Formats: sequence, C-alpha cells, structure tokens
Amino acid sequence: MPASFDVVIVGGGAIGAACAREIGRGGHRVALIEPGDDRGQAWRAAAGMLAPQIEADETDPLLALGVAARDHYDGLVPALEESTGIAVGLWREGIARVATEAEDAVALQAKVAWQREHGLRTGWLEPADLRRRWPWLGPALGALWAPDDGALDPGQLVRALLADAQRSDVVVVADRANSVRRRGEKVTGVTGERDSYSAPDVVIAAGAWSPLIEGLPRTLPVQPVRGQMAALPWPSNVARAIVYHRDAYLLVRGSEAILGSTMEYVGFDPQVTRDGVARIFSSTMALCPGLVRAKVRRTWAGLRPVTPDGLPVIGADPALQGLWYATGHGRNGILLAGLTGLLVAQLLRGDRPAHDLRRFAPDRFDANASA
Repeated sequence: MPASFDVVIVGGGAIGAACAREIGRGGHRVALIEPGDDRGQAWRAAAGMLAPQIEADETDPLLALGVAARDHYDGLVPALEESTGIAVGLWREGIARVATEAEDAVALQAKVAWQREHGLRTGWLEPADLRRRWPWLGPALGALWAPDDGALDPGQLVRALLADAQRSDVVVVADRANSVRRRGEKVTGVTGERDSYSAPDVVIAAGAWSPLIEGLPRTLPVQPVRGQMAALPWPSNVARAIVYHRDAYLLVRGSEAILGSTMEYVGFDPQVTRDGVARIFSSTMALCPGLVRAKVRRTWAGLRPVTPDGLPVIGADPALQGLWYATGHGRNGILLAGLTGLLVAQLLRGDRPAHDLRRFAPDRFDANASA
C-alpha cells in the first residue's frame, strides 16, 4: 500500500526544499521525493547571487518579484540559521555592473535612471570611483551600482532549507519520481522507481527534469541549459566583491573568486568542457586581469531549467486538481527560491498569494492561450 501524505513534492533542489519547508511549517504531512544524485542540479551552476537590479530591464516582469525575493531572505536566512545552525552566508554589500564600451555605459546609465524613478536604490560609479573601490578591476568607463543586491551560499541554503523542513517532520525520500497518478480530474499521488506515494496535492519542482515526469496534463516547455563555473584563489588581503560585465561575473566567497558562467543548450549533459572554461576566462579576465596567471582550483557545472519566455512556472494546473508547479526558474532559481516556497504554500492553503503570479501561469504556453 502506498505511503500516504498530504503533499508530495517532486524535487529536492533549492525550489523543492523551500516549498517543503514552507508547506511543512503549515502542519501538512509532506514527502519530498529526491533521487539523491546531485549531479547536474541547477543550484550547482549557481554562484548564489541575489541580483535582480543587475540583470532585469525595465519591462522584465521578474524585476518586482526578484526584488521582493531578494528582500525576503533578510528574514528567512536568520530564521534558518537560528533553527538549523547552518550558516547560509547572506551578505548585502552591493553588486557593480561595469561598462567597458561607450554603448554599454549609455545603456547602464539609462538603467540607473529608470530604476531610480521606480524607487530602487542605485547609482552610477565613475572610473575614479571604481579604481578607489576595486584597484584590481580592469579598465572600465563606469558601472551601475546596486547597493542592495548581494549573494548567499547556494549549497548551504539548500542544506538549511532541507534541515529546517525535516524539523517540521517533512519526510525526505530517496527515490526518482516517474509519474503523477490521478483519478479522473484529481491527483492521487506519485509513482517512483522504488515506491508509490499517495497525496491529494503534488508539487512539481524537479527543475530541468520536470517535463520528464509522466502523467502531466500538459507539455512543460522547460529545457536544461548547462552553466559551467570555475573557481580561482583570491588573496586574503583583498576585500570581497561581486562584479558583472555583460553576461560574465566574478564573485568572491571566502578564499575563492568564482567565475561564471556559460549558457549552453546541450541536453542533460553536466560535463565541464575545455571550451566552456576557456569562454569563462575570456569573459571574466576583463574584470580582473590580475587573475590571468591564477591556477584553477575547481570547475563544475549544472543544468538550469529554462522556459521559452525566461519566466518560471508557478501555480496550479487548471486541468488537474491538486497539481502544482514550481519550476523553470532558469538563472534565477536561488534568487527566487525562498519566496517561491512561500507563494506555493499560500496557494495550497487557498490564500491569495503575496504577489501576482498570472505572468507565470502553467497554461500560458498552451496553443490557445491569449497573448
């Protein structure tokens, strides 16, 4: 006879763990189904940046959600650290996005202007400001400065979320979910490789693997995009920082400079490649030319779950009662994880979610969906 729960969550990465924690805190009997093989998981391709102001443009529907998600960690992280004793490494010391060409400078200065108009704290750093703050930085014409952006340690975040979820009696099961079970128009649970799990509510939070689960009433257009990363030693006497340049970044955590990242459509292949690492170095050496002779400490890669419009899939499936989605977060999985968990828990309770989720609806890709 299948084990019985109130909610089954498929996927134990940052999103699934956050959902498990929030739903479990509401008193539900929750099972989190996770195969236990972290090879390729999206959080492994994350530097852990909380950078909504750096990446979003004025029309991006993720900007407001991203800012709220970033600020949500101010309360979530201390609660996790107090409950679990696991240091998540949250810091909000700002991120700079530098311009090395005139065209970049004009675009970034325009971004500073509209962010200020929308009430966001931001500013423009002149070349002299950059040299004073970061003497190691390569030549630049200036930078957008987002003082409220920051970072955390993604691996520690996942550990803390899972540990806190288990304090609420969430059961973490080492299994691979194969299919969603149903009776008529209602979910009845999940079938895995090793066992079956009954529940009236199922949350699909399996990242790039979400579309592979059988029994979903729709095709999820989520595909894996490989992100390769590299870490180099960072001098102990040089302050930490996070600096962007176009799609490349340098993030200092502890004794390492973390460099990233690639965006490669190569299927479910989490291998690190020589060409990928070379592209990372080519892009990031403009940020810190002094690293050119540094020896690589380690390299790794993960598979981000990306949708055609770049937005996550969050909400109820309108065709199957009890089926919920929290997937497709792409490059923003760590940023959005904590808040996504809260929003999904609110949806399951029947509460009005704290943020408008219509742009992230699961049925927006349907052929007959309105534009």
